[in-house]
Amino acid sequence: MVNAADGGARSLPPGQRQAPLRRFGLPEFAAVRPVVPDRPVVRVGGAVRGPTQIPVGELMALPGRREARSDLHCVTTWSATGLTWGGVPFRAVHESLVQRVAAHPRCSWVVFVGLDGYRGCLRLDDALSEDVLLADTLDGVPLTVERGAPLRLVAPAHYGYKSVRHVCAVEYRLRHASGSAGWAEHPRGRVRREERSRILPGRVWRPLWRMQVAPVRRRYARYAGSEWRPRGGRYGGV
Repeated sequence: MVNAADGGARSLPPGQRQAPLRRFGLPEFAAVRPVVPDRPVVRVGGAVRGPTQIPVGELMALPGRREARSDLHCVTTWSATGLTWGGVPFRAVHESLVQRVAAHPRCSWVVFVGLDGYRGCLRLDDALSEDVLLADTLDGVPLTVERGAPLRLVAPAHYGYKSVRHVCAVEYRLRHASGSAGWAEHPRGRVRREERSRILPGRVWRPLWRMQVAPVRRRYARYAGSEWRPRGGRYGGV
């Protein structure tokens, strides 16, 4: 995790450039806005004996709630620094869930699903790191739809495509399951190892992903705010 207070842009990982946090993701979903229920729940399933669903409010009342300052590094080479997220460590959520749903003892991966249909997969031990949160606030303000309401996974050590927005489901898995980024994602996506994607080294991907930033930002700007279509759907983003 890189803290902006400890060096700002000079502390950015290799290949990253500082930028503000704006809605960004797969271009084909720029016009899609997920609908957040009045009483959101998180479904828990996958390799479990007793799938269930739990109100978001119950999860956010678990012990250990805190605020944590971290940076978000998009795989396309921009970074938003010094973000203060508020929420509950996923480790606390997992400890509450694992007995309740009787997860398979060999589960080693966990998939997070958004209301928009976006899916991201983390290795379970990565998800249980101390800095991984299920957040419901940003800089002391409740998350808006643009920022990932009702819950957003915050995994600072991983590229942004792992930090799923609008979390509505958690699925325990015995093996890795590719998320919505498909072939383009890395199973772990760790920033410090520059795991931007599979096959090629991270430094090779830098210019390829960077070329996508400007056109994707323009597309998302076209559908900012009230211009989004107010319906469900799926899109990937940070």
